[in-house]
Amino acid sequence: MHTEGNGPQVAAPFLQIKRVVKKFDDVFAVDDVSLDIQQGEIFALLGSSGCGKSTLLRMLAGFEVPTSGQIMLAGRDVVGLAPYERPVNMMFQNYALFPHLSVWDNIAFGLRRDHLPKAEIEARVEQMLALVQLKPYAKRKPHQLSGGQQQRVALARSLAKRPQLLLLDEPLAALDAKLRKRTQLELVDIIEQVGVTCVMVTHDQEEAMTMATRIGVMSEGKILQIGKPPEIYETPNCRFVADFIGSVNLLQGTVDVDEPDHVIITSPECRHYVSHGITGTSGMSVHVAVRPEKMSIQHGPPRGDEQESPEQVGFNMVQGVIKDLAYLGSLTTYHVQIDGGTSVVNVTHTNDARHDATHLTWGDHVYVWWYGSDVVVLTR
Repeated sequence: MHTEGNGPQVAAPFLQIKRVVKKFDDVFAVDDVSLDIQQGEIFALLGSSGCGKSTLLRMLAGFEVPTSGQIMLAGRDVVGLAPYERPVNMMFQNYALFPHLSVWDNIAFGLRRDHLPKAEIEARVEQMLALVQLKPYAKRKPHQLSGGQQQRVALARSLAKRPQLLLLDEPLAALDAKLRKRTQLELVDIIEQVGVTCVMVTHDQEEAMTMATRIGVMSEGKILQIGKPPEIYETPNCRFVADFIGSVNLLQGTVDVDEPDHVIITSPECRHYVSHGITGTSGMSVHVAVRPEKMSIQHGPPRGDEQESPEQVGFNMVQGVIKDLAYLGSLTTYHVQIDGGTSVVNVTHTNDARHDATHLTWGDHVYVWWYGSDVVVLTR
């Protein structure tokens, strides 16, 4: 950063997607998306199948041409460039390794096509093998490797050409759950060691939260919210994002009291005291969002000293019956049907002791309560 004129100048984003549209016939696959990504970021495009995230990734790679808009990479518009003319490499979901080639030759393949000197090819391949910790497997064929090892070969091949931008399409989808968790952290370590800017596409919110510096949540061709993982999780800006990221309880209500420092919302289930202001008006229809782990569950009502503040006594509480529960080792999720209605809230209880003292089980009548500071009010 340097100063010139009246103030500091901040470097332009490394990747700028400017009002990009992609239509297939009359259907918008990507609808007026603008996005800035800084150098060295790992940015995740997160959304369900058909939301446009893979189409956007393919436009960055050059496999699809935008209907309109600009894609600026290091200050250069790359829309008119063929894939091989871009300083970009893409790692595909199925890894696309050559089955007849060894690990060494798979990594060297792109370098040979670029006619690099033999000594440089050897040096880069050895460097990549060391980076992904596969030196002992250099002579093996892909079918002789585990899924996680194949994934690392594909990553090494993508990084060997030293791209300015690395694109990952569902990079861990082929791995089983336990291996996927371990590989997420390995992958981030390798990408950060190389220092390459990365855009990844995934439908797995846990994968995005673990790996990404920032996340863009997509739906129907649009990006609904961009932010760091804690921002996306704790302060979603709409019902879709709140529901897509993790688990959430959504209760519809009406704003009764709208003050700068607190809001009172009435829903059929209970009255909610929200200990912060919102962008809204009295009488407005809203949704109250509370994460399951922010709720407490017990046989009796909360004591006064368990409430957040005296003015919240009588608010943010429902009674109901445990209709189902799921014991997941580190935590238990309770599905509580609220008295007098069909609404169900999900409550997550951390099993922090070997023998749980709560003794909650199916059919128990319970109280569920939460703090007003843990409520997110959604107006759309």
